[in-house]
Amino acid sequence: MFLTIARYTISAGNERTVLELVSELEAASREEEGCISFDAYLKTGDAQQLVLLERYESAAAFETHRASPHFERLVLGRIVPLLAARTVESFTLPEV
Repeated sequence: MFLTIARYTISAGNERTVLELVSELEAASREEEGCISFDAYLKTGDAQQLVLLERYESAAAFETHRASPHFERLVLGRIVPLLAARTVESFTLPEV
């Protein structure tokens, strides 16, 4: 299992546009082979703080997602220019 947490700080005035683009990204990403879940959450009381929780079967499935045409078009081409900040962290399940 592979988890990615992407945190977006949306530039003022771009909230609605980013949410519409993220909705399109969610739908396309959920159709990818290896994607277990893909959900976006707004911070309570702050419409400029958005977090994406993405679960994949493997790191390879996540890399396939990042190489997809919809990732390049939506995230890199349209969403990132509307953000004030963006961080991405990845996690794996510990082996016991």
